[in-house]
Amino acid sequence: MTKTIQPELTLVGAGIGDPDLITVKGMKALRRADVVLYDALVSEELLEYAPQAKKVYVGKRVDQHSFKQEEINRLIVSHAIGGGHVVRLKGGDPYVFGRGHEEMLYAQKHGIRVNLVPGISSSVAAPALQGIPVTRRGDSQSFWVITGTTKEGDVSKDIALAAQSSATVIILMGTKKIDQIMDSFKVAGKENTPVAIIQNASTPEERIGIGHVHDIADIMRRDNLGSPAVIVVGDVVRHHTKYPNRLSDVVVNATVNA
Repeated sequence: MTKTIQPELTLVGAGIGDPDLITVKGMKALRRADVVLYDALVSEELLEYAPQAKKVYVGKRVDQHSFKQEEINRLIVSHAIGGGHVVRLKGGDPYVFGRGHEEMLYAQKHGIRVNLVPGISSSVAAPALQGIPVTRRGDSQSFWVITGTTKEGDVSKDIALAAQSSATVIILMGTKKIDQIMDSFKVAGKENTPVAIIQNASTPEERIGIGHVHDIADIMRRDNLGSPAVIVVGDVVRHHTKYPNRLSDVVVNATVNA
């Protein structure tokens, strides 16, 4: 008697670029995958954990979309029904601007069992790896994570709301709209608020630009920074070693002098 294979989908967060930052559970899922559908921001080293699986690239990059979301959804279902266990390997965390929930629901509607393995999101890890805490006692009590561009191609209205707060503001997928984004902070009177742009976080190509609301767009263009990048706006950026008179030095000196 032929054994029936239960169609299964596991959404796996690959982390932010460094292949070592995937979770152990994510590695285990890859090892038992029959098919792996992976994104552009995923390190291909991770595919070595699934030597027997069929690998299908379904990457989407700014201005270079190779697959529409609807096509990816259909690929997930067809491969799961035809091959058993599909791992959908997504950069960062599948539920942080990763459309993972949409893919999960689509698969469930077609009778496919679904599992989720969270991943490390660039929204907090990219600043951390550059020595920038997204929250710190005395500096920031909270943080916003916002997409820079909506599905319609407009700047998110939440950015203007976040600019009025005292929170650290982290913007993903925002470099194409850097001028409009910074305008929201200028309107809120934040011209001199520190800003960092971190490109290719956790990879050998990682780069950072440090400035302020009033000049970060020029710095980004001068240094040729761009996607994929994380924009961090807030006083916490002053802890970075490249920031002039960084806050950490001021605090340490004040403690010593006391």
